[in-house]
Amino acid sequence: MDITFLGTGSAWGVPEINCDCAICREMRAQKERRDRTSILLAERDANLLIDCGPDAKEQLSRNKVKKIDAVLISHEHNDHYIGLDELFVYKRVLPKEIFSPIPVYLTHETREVVEMRFKYLEKLGVIRFMEIKPGHWFEQGPFRIFPFKTDHGTFAKGSVGFLIQGMGHSGDSVRLLYTSDFAEIPDMPMELVGCDTVIMQSFWLNEPVDNRPSHMSFQNAIGYIKRLKPQGETFLVHMGDADRVPDDPANHMAKKYEPKSPLKPLQGTDPYPIPGNQVQWQNTVDQILRDHDIPYAVRVAQDNLMVRI
Repeated sequence: MDITFLGTGSAWGVPEINCDCAICREMRAQKERRDRTSILLAERDANLLIDCGPDAKEQLSRNKVKKIDAVLISHEHNDHYIGLDELFVYKRVLPKEIFSPIPVYLTHETREVVEMRFKYLEKLGVIRFMEIKPGHWFEQGPFRIFPFKTDHGTFAKGSVGFLIQGMGHSGDSVRLLYTSDFAEIPDMPMELVGCDTVIMQSFWLNEPVDNRPSHMSFQNAIGYIKRLKPQGETFLVHMGDADRVPDDPANHMAKKYEPKSPLKPLQGTDPYPIPGNQVQWQNTVDQILRDHDIPYAVRVAQDNLMVRI
């Protein structure tokens, strides 16, 4: 199974338009960007797209994705489904008799929102909506998929993560866990424990005082990683720019959140520095894992990263 991280950013992408905060300035200085989070899984000539946001055209083009066999939509927020119209091109460039509608899997609650915008795509034979239920396995091509309920607030009642079972390059069965956006996993199913690979949201470094958007911080993700006990790497995605950087005049912005109790070294008094660019994120994560004796491999994903498992 191959994983391509099409995008690794938050709902507005980073750096954000018109933003002069320390994080956005640092990313521009390093010529870095993070598009809205989306993942492509490939196995045995089958392509499975997880989430399809507003950057879908650019993401699929630059990674030369020739076809999409199915789509998983994690929840009903625009940055995870509003790019579905871009899939029309896969029908437009083929003879009519060859193309089959692309299955789009989503929960009932998510479908109620997405269908209002994209029912016409189903009528035109571009996609077909397929409802799924948390806790129930289903199959799509070479993939076995187990959706599980995640808590992402009252405005994303259909939010789910996905456990995906497929074939690794060694020929053995592998399991990949994708959490999507979440603040917690209610009644976490035992099926999620011990996966080969985990893809985990990390919107902030530090948990905020008021987690209004119901996102996961790396500070809280550490606890989930310990509970999930992944056999291989955990990849962080959906990175944002909402952490407050000390002495940054932009901390007054509405998007900046006050940290509740910032992560610190066990023997230190000063919190870990807020990362801005890719290298800083990875260095900070590595240092936290070492300082707190956390025996799991965590890699900060970046756009266009490809990983074979």
